[in-house]
Amino acid sequence: MRALVLYHPNSEHSGQVEDYARDFKRFKGKDLELVSLETREGAHLAELYDVVRYPAVLVIGPDGVMQKIWEAPLMPLMDEVNSYVYDYNRDLARAQLLTISPLNS
Repeated sequence: MRALVLYHPNSEHSGQVEDYARDFKRFKGKDLELVSLETREGAHLAELYDVVRYPAVLVIGPDGVMQKIWEAPLMPLMDEVNSYVYDYNRDLARAQLLTISPLNS
């Protein structure tokens, strides 16, 4: 699961975004990827997922499907973001166990 924040690093909300990402790592033990809208990747992601307000927190699955988006003006609760990342990892681990474990016939 890819959890990222699209934002403008040279704006008034950059400090809030960077503090949020640092606190998310500190309290939840997981990284949020900070992606600048001034890069090709950031511009492409904003266009691809139709993001129009910044900062925006996106949770994207491994298949590229957006699971959840939160757009400005408020940042989501860390527990909300964490629940998407956690549930996906748990479900992926279960799916891998099911495909690896032989069926007892």
